[in-house]
Amino acid sequence: MSALNEIPVETLSFEAARDELVTVVAELEQGSPTLEHSLALWERGEALAARCEEWLLGAKRRLDAARAAASDSDAPGGAS
Repeated sequence: MSALNEIPVETLSFEAARDELVTVVAELEQGSPTLEHSLALWERGEALAARCEEWLLGAKRRLDAARAAASDSDAPGGAS
């Protein structure tokens, strides 16, 4: 069974991308029957890693915004 998935990476949730990336890495570590297959796995893995990073950066931005909003409402004279 191959880790290569036909689902577009940009549609994957963080969890789905992370889980598939783990599978891709495991298959790469075991070795692939052909160089072409290894390259396809590597490319998919790079795309999955980028998708995970995109999700994490988005989550960080949301947390930063929530913290800033909480700080603003706690400050004297801040919005209530």
